[in-house]
Amino acid sequence: MNTAPQFGPVHTPLLIVISGPSGVGKDSVLRTLKARNLPLHFVVTVNTRPPRADETNGVDYIFISKAEFEAMQSAGELLEHAKVYNDFKGVPRQQVKDAMASGKDVLMRLDVQGAATIKQQARGALLIFITAASEEELVQRLQGRETESEADLKVRIETAREEFRRASEFDYIVVNAHNQLEQAVDTIVAIIHAEHHRVNPRQVAL
Repeated sequence: MNTAPQFGPVHTPLLIVISGPSGVGKDSVLRTLKARNLPLHFVVTVNTRPPRADETNGVDYIFISKAEFEAMQSAGELLEHAKVYNDFKGVPRQQVKDAMASGKDVLMRLDVQGAATIKQQARGALLIFITAASEEELVQRLQGRETESEADLKVRIETAREEFRRASEFDYIVVNAHNQLEQAVDTIVAIIHAEHHRVNPRQVAL
């Protein structure tokens, strides 16, 4: 039995991970992507710490107890999770599955280790590594925060160097240079657009 020819690409939802070292502007990239009102689902992670005054439950994070977090972890309901100081955060598997089932691309922001976990747990995910234009620029950004001691800053810089060495584990690398945020976001949007025109689309296994 003959089947009708396929004219144009087949739409398959993407699971997109934005990652990179501290100081490269991952949060700024996400805010700019959100402002463009693209057909993306931005993952809202679960978090066991108390909400801050300017945070909204279900928007910034899904705030849950440590007991609830442990139950989700034991039941395999988290795609990725990490300990942050004395609290825990994680990516709800069902939220991602539901968003992708609706046909939307799903985007999450993770650290480099978290991105590596997603690569293992969700084959077919699209990993994008964000970088500064140079190590000097990255150091200047971290110093400009003025939120850490000199010792903590040295640790963060060394950690960033280690994470840069893992860029080859990603599918794409995007430079977010000083005062060029819009260009960096343009590149990410172009990557997503190109991925939707693959002859053999990514198949994400969750």
